[in-house]
Amino acid sequence: MSNVITSLDETGNVGLYTSVTIGADGLGLISYYDDTDDDLNVAHCSNTNCTTATLTSLDETGNVGLYTSVTIGADGLGLISYYDDTNDDLKVAHCSNTNCTTATLSTLDSGGGVGAYTSITIGADGLGLISYRDYTNTNLKVAHCSNTNCTTATLSTLDSGGDVGAHTSITIGADGLGLISYQDITNKDLKVAHCSNTNCTTATLSTLATSGNQGLHTSITIGADGLGLISYRDYTNSRLKVWHCSNTNCTTGETTQIDQTGDVGLHTSITIGADGLGLISYRDKDNFDLKVAHCSDIKCEAATITTLDSGGDVGAYTSITIGADGLGLIVYLDTTNGDLKVAHCENTFCVPYFRRR
Repeated sequence: MSNVITSLDETGNVGLYTSVTIGADGLGLISYYDDTDDDLNVAHCSNTNCTTATLTSLDETGNVGLYTSVTIGADGLGLISYYDDTNDDLKVAHCSNTNCTTATLSTLDSGGGVGAYTSITIGADGLGLISYRDYTNTNLKVAHCSNTNCTTATLSTLDSGGDVGAHTSITIGADGLGLISYQDITNKDLKVAHCSNTNCTTATLSTLATSGNQGLHTSITIGADGLGLISYRDYTNSRLKVWHCSNTNCTTGETTQIDQTGDVGLHTSITIGADGLGLISYRDKDNFDLKVAHCSDIKCEAATITTLDSGGDVGAYTSITIGADGLGLIVYLDTTNGDLKVAHCENTFCVPYFRRR
C-alpha cells in the first residue's frame, strides 16, 4: 500500500493557510483560505482517508480567512480562528454542526491591525485560547474565550519587547497552561511564552534559539514525556529544526537539525503519532515538494525523512494531525493547480511501502 493523496478542492485558487483537526465524528475538519473569492472555507472529510469532503464557504464578508487555525471545542464542534484582512481584525467561527456547514461568526479583537498568525487550542477550562500577532504594536497577544461559542474574549498582550509575535503556535502543556512558540522578528530568535494562568493574562517569556535567523514557521505540541516539542525553520541555514523543551515552562532545552538537504523547513506542522513520536510535515522549497519527518525518539534527535508529494509545486501551508485510525493526515496547497490537497499516511512512519525487516 502507499500513502493516499487527494485533490480535495479544485475550485479556483484554494488551500492557503490550511489547518486540520479530527472532529467528534472521527473525521477530518479542515479550515483554509479561498484566494479566488477571499473567503474562509471549510472541508469536512467524508471518510478517514479524506478522499472526498463536504466543502463550505463559511465567511464571505470581505477578504477573510487568512491565517486559519481549527480545533474542536468542549461541545464537540469546530472552532476556527482567522484574520479579517478587510478590517484588520481577529475573528472566530463557531461551527453549528459537526460538518461545519454553518457557523456563528464573531469579531474578537478590532483594536488596530490584529489577528495575523493565529493559532487556537482548547484550555483546561474547556474554553478556546488563541495566540496571534498585533502588527500595529508589533506584539504577541492572546485571546481567552469567555464562552464555548467564543463570541467574546479577554484580550492580553503577552510580549511587547520589540517586534514580536510572528509565526505563533499554541498548545496546552502537561500543567494545563498554555505554551506558545513564536518568532522575535527584531532579534530573529525563537521564543516561547508559558502562560501563568488559565486565562493567559500574563506569561513567562523565554528566548530559545538565537544563532542567526531562527523561529520561522513554528509549530508546537506536547511530547509523550509531557514536554514541549517545537518544529521551526532555520532561515539562515535553510534547515528544518526541532527544539525539545527540558521543563514544563520550556525555559531551556536543546535543538536538533532534522533536515539539511537543500532549502527546507518551510510551513512546518508537528503532532505526536500513535507511537508516541513526533511527526512533522513541511515544504522543500528547492524541489517544491511536501516532506514528512518521523522522529526516531521522544526528543526528536534524529528522524526518518520522506518526500510525500512531488507532483508539481506542492507542500505550502502544511498542517498535520493524527486520524482516528492512528495515522497522519496532512493538508497543504498545490500551488501549481491552486488546489487544496490531502495526504493520508499509510503507516505510522508515513513511508510508502514500508516494511520492518
